[in-house]
Amino acid sequence: MNSRPRICWSDLAGATVGIWGLGVEGGANLRKLRSIGAIPVLADDRPAVDEVDGLPVRSTANGGWDALARCAAVIKTPGISRYRPDVVALGERGVPVVGGLGLWLEDLGETDRTRVVCITGTKGKSTTTAVVAHLLNRLGRKCLVGGNIGRLPYDPEAPTDTEFVALEVSSFQAADLSCVAPVVAVTSLHPDHLDWHGSVERYYADKLSVCTQPGADLTIANGDSPELRAEKARLGPKVQWVTDRRAPWAEGLGLLGAHNRRNALVAAAALVALGVAEAGDDEVLAAAAPGFSGLPSRLAEFATVGGVRFVDDSLSTNALSAMAALDAFAGHPVALIVGGADRGIDYLPLAEHVARRTDPSFVVTLPANGPRIHQALDDALARTGRADVEVRDTDDLTVAVDLAFRWAGPGSVVLLSPGAASFGQFANFTARAEAFRRAVDRLG
Repeated sequence: MNSRPRICWSDLAGATVGIWGLGVEGGANLRKLRSIGAIPVLADDRPAVDEVDGLPVRSTANGGWDALARCAAVIKTPGISRYRPDVVALGERGVPVVGGLGLWLEDLGETDRTRVVCITGTKGKSTTTAVVAHLLNRLGRKCLVGGNIGRLPYDPEAPTDTEFVALEVSSFQAADLSCVAPVVAVTSLHPDHLDWHGSVERYYADKLSVCTQPGADLTIANGDSPELRAEKARLGPKVQWVTDRRAPWAEGLGLLGAHNRRNALVAAAALVALGVAEAGDDEVLAAAAPGFSGLPSRLAEFATVGGVRFVDDSLSTNALSAMAALDAFAGHPVALIVGGADRGIDYLPLAEHVARRTDPSFVVTLPANGPRIHQALDDALARTGRADVEVRDTDDLTVAVDLAFRWAGPGSVVLLSPGAASFGQFANFTARAEAFRRAVDRLG
């Protein structure tokens, strides 16, 4: 049963509406509310400013929550967990707590939602969304990239002359949706964001709810994922499984790894489901693929020093993405730099993955979860009898780069694939990537 509030932006016209969280999405929410004549009330857990566009910003700990409780509805930023007691308390007071993306989807008619594809997954959703948009644009069908990346489609500053919208939907956003587009794609499933969702079971339920909310019809799913296969009952009324196969056209995208080839196949299947029939023709796709720029800090090789290749995969925020990154360099010695914010993820699968590698491997861990990753590696290596994989801990990314470079030799890869979020040491994954690249520049 769908218990999420079913309201749309149009319902909020002229109302007093709270905005909880003033990041990128908070700014779009404010612009949208003003465009429909609503009265915004601004609150943030840790306000960086006292006001925005003449409106006061209240701390939730100092009057802000009380101000939100007097609103007709509250639009929260996705990073605020729906399961926090203060969020739950608003709902108990009769104040709907919603997300901007859900409001936009509710505003669309059924026909308009047929030009939208919702793409989610623990790993691969960003790349798949970007490939969908690239192929559509190359086929002359203008596409807006929105949701967790790109532009929020309801932002008054977003382009409006598009035929299709490719939405990357995070698990946070999925938990706020009360309806979805008919076509949904799921790229992968693995434990993540346990601090937000509270448990693996709830994370899976929230992530896959995008497949079963009102409006869902077809789920295009990664058929090579055992976790997704095990959750088939949650994938909606119809499921189309996509498995890895030889796809020469995908080589034109310039992506590394079998997982990215499968992401490209999922993207092509989504286009066919959207009614773009020519996307089923490999020759057409081969002509459309070139020119794809990829995502920043996603398996981006940016330097070679002394025959050692340096790869920035700072966008990797979970164990599954770090495992896929290692697979992309099968046949090469790899020095893996891993670790970041501790969100309670189990790193034993990553440790076992490293232990199974037949190529020389070296691991350097970073805080805060570095010690947990180190322990998982020790356990996995002991079970397999591997004594040739060295694991080192450090508190500093520059030191980690130095250690990795000293271990590596010509033909080796130094791979920053943290498998964890950046906050704590860095403001975001971009700041982490910049620090990595500066450390590599020192070597040269």
